[in-house]
Amino acid sequence: MSPPLRVAITCFPTFGGSGMVATGVGLAMAERGHRVHFIARELPVRLDTLPRGVTFHEVTESDYPVLQHSGAYPIALASKMIEVATAEQLDVLHVHYAVPHATAAWMAREVLGDKAPRIVTTLHGTDTTLVGIHPSYLPMTRFSILRSDAVTTPSAFLRDATWSGFNIPTSVPIDVIANFVDTEHYAPGRERAALKALFPDLGEHEPVLIHVSNLRPVKRITDVVGIFAEVHRQLPCRLVMVGDGPERAPAEGMLRELGLSHRVAFPGKQHHFVKLLASADVFLLPSEQESFGLAALEALSCGVPVVASDVGGIPEVVRHGETGFLAPLGDVRAMAGHVLSLLKDSARWRAFSLRARADVVERFRKEPAIDQYESLYRRLVSGAPRR
Repeated sequence: MSPPLRVAITCFPTFGGSGMVATGVGLAMAERGHRVHFIARELPVRLDTLPRGVTFHEVTESDYPVLQHSGAYPIALASKMIEVATAEQLDVLHVHYAVPHATAAWMAREVLGDKAPRIVTTLHGTDTTLVGIHPSYLPMTRFSILRSDAVTTPSAFLRDATWSGFNIPTSVPIDVIANFVDTEHYAPGRERAALKALFPDLGEHEPVLIHVSNLRPVKRITDVVGIFAEVHRQLPCRLVMVGDGPERAPAEGMLRELGLSHRVAFPGKQHHFVKLLASADVFLLPSEQESFGLAALEALSCGVPVVASDVGGIPEVVRHGETGFLAPLGDVRAMAGHVLSLLKDSARWRAFSLRARADVVERFRKEPAIDQYESLYRRLVSGAPRR
């Protein structure tokens, strides 16, 4: 039997897909008996408790005035990585999101030398398609990716975008390990008590649309409102917007102008929203770009069909015409039409719901994905050459 691994994971602690996936990987590794250390500025959002085998290490920065606007966090992070790697004799340092985590990991390895853990970098999307390719970051991001001992992406789309966006030869291996979902937690359930808490006058069979995100511009939140308004014009319904962010205020203003504020709920950031999600009828994801679409995957696992933009990695998650519908970016009318085609035909909705759940169970369960990560870790630790 192979000995337990000593793994550290660094991620953003915020309400976003990369941190949620990173936390899921770490907790799953701990369940398998490995020793897991989270290194971050704050406790990741889904790390509510620290189960056996999991330790959290907070990254703190100096409050010296001259450093307040210096962007010194990567140095503080690298120093904490060095501290934990030395004290715990880490085997693997798995960083999620290239900027600045992969760069900090490289700095730590330069200091640790031959005693450094192997570095795995998982790219999640905007670190490759938006932030990382900005001229201010591109050279260092490319360098950090190339100096990682292994690189993974959640979709073939993002792998290809990484190769092309950073001018990296396709001979440089990038492993595609799809994001996963806990299918026991994200499971079908039509109990509407959570919805009725938001909408006390909700009709017994009144449809509910839902969107979950950090409400950033890339999510096209006004398109979510537009789809809802078009659907509501033909079939009275409700909308739940889980999350918070800069696009909330414009969306609320648009709803006031449309006279629909009373039919929409903004419960804010919710770490535990599965009851809301599972009891909704259609999930909306009209994003400008998605490397994968973790929120859509969680909805599908609950048996909730998805209507989304046909962009990025979404087509690798949502099967058009089977588990949901895809439409051209910005085509609010087409997306509304797809929603109505589901809501007006209960037999069709049920067929989509059943296929959505079955497809997730077949392709996106947690255990096979963790098997892939564990195999990758062991391959590196067993002596795969460093880059």
